[in-house]
Amino acid sequence: MAVMMAIGWISIMLLFGMVLRAKVKILRGMLMPASVIGGIIGFFVLNSNIVSDVDYKVYSDLVNFLFTLSFISIGLTGVSKEEKKGNTVSKEIVKGSMGMGFIWTVLYAITPIIGYYTITILGTKVEMDGLYGLMIPFAFCQGPGQSVAFGTIIERGGWSNATQVAVTYASIGFLFAFLIGVPIAKYGIKKGLAQYSGSITESIAKGIYSPKEQKESCGKITTYSGNIDVLAFHFALIGLCFILAQYLGKIFSYIPGYFGETFSSMTFLNGMLCAYFVKWVMGKLGIKKYHDSILQTRITGLCTDFLVCGAFMSIQISIISRWILPILGVCIVTGIVTLIFALYFGPRLGGKCDFERTLGLWGCLTGTCPTGVALIRIVDPHLQTTAATEMGAMNIAMLPSYFVTTAILGYSIGQLSFFSMLIQCIITFLVILVLMKVFRLWGKPKFSFW
Repeated sequence: MAVMMAIGWISIMLLFGMVLRAKVKILRGMLMPASVIGGIIGFFVLNSNIVSDVDYKVYSDLVNFLFTLSFISIGLTGVSKEEKKGNTVSKEIVKGSMGMGFIWTVLYAITPIIGYYTITILGTKVEMDGLYGLMIPFAFCQGPGQSVAFGTIIERGGWSNATQVAVTYASIGFLFAFLIGVPIAKYGIKKGLAQYSGSITESIAKGIYSPKEQKESCGKITTYSGNIDVLAFHFALIGLCFILAQYLGKIFSYIPGYFGETFSSMTFLNGMLCAYFVKWVMGKLGIKKYHDSILQTRITGLCTDFLVCGAFMSIQISIISRWILPILGVCIVTGIVTLIFALYFGPRLGGKCDFERTLGLWGCLTGTCPTGVALIRIVDPHLQTTAATEMGAMNIAMLPSYFVTTAILGYSIGQLSFFSMLIQCIITFLVILVLMKVFRLWGKPKFSFW
């Protein structure tokens, strides 16, 4: 009952956000998603005790669960043969995805160090340990889902309220993504930096399409509803992968040391790996033709919207209020550093759509990949550049970030020294910078904001 009540209240806030986006001019101008608007409203509603019998942990657990489902759904989403022929062989896409992935990893490696020392300085009077600053990349670079997932692991190491702090970072990051990203997009259009910019139509501003514009399909019906509904079939695949992920986590738990302990707890990653496996098996059995990637993408979007809104609503002001100044401080410092890196490296990737890449990168560095794509759509509404495609492919170049993740989690559970953790972060940071030079992803700027 508690879970359904939480889902119900998130649903109400999403509807509120949808209506406000359509009716309030300033929100239309900011292009703020309904999930963020509704989440902010929900945050105030829940913390003002208007809604009784609220268990904030239910919202945190729900966000964690939705995050795992969204990762599984991403893993199940396939790529058509046409997309493979037209995209993956493109040197431009390979270059862009590598460049953005490397820049993302550079920030992922350096921001925990910045966060640690910022909290160490600002959190002394309120007894906030610098370790809480190490969680900033989980929030800014990865979003609320991984903030909750990794925050939960850190809490097991004895660090209370880590999840609350991490999800607060993530929520502030989402605000940065749009409050800064949208003005950059509009400025780029004005300066002529965007190649295919169109006008922001009334429907886009409101966030809802008129009947004449409702042309895009939600997916194909691949099963007979008298047997099993197509949506039930796709959800069943997610459920299968979720169960397989539990067993994969148990296998990882037999690996000694913090590596085994860390990966056994990362259900979202295990779920994605299982999804890849299930998709491969379906291909071998010849039943992949009954799975529709467009419909799967809609399921991912559903999970993401509920996840983002729920993340705001999982924040308990009574817990973080004592630490609110250090939290705001580390978010502002990290936001400034992130903006500097994005605006410096983005124009130097060496491609025709570096402005679109820079915009998408900013969204991904402060929110999630869908946030980055949303910003790209402002300046490239029909996705005529390769920037949006590269946002999906950049995950491969982001793999070195797990050296940083395991180092932070290892330190938080007492199985790695601070010095060892620090060295892993610095080495990752330097190695990626070298790789950017080697692959010619750090050259002269292709455009200037000034």
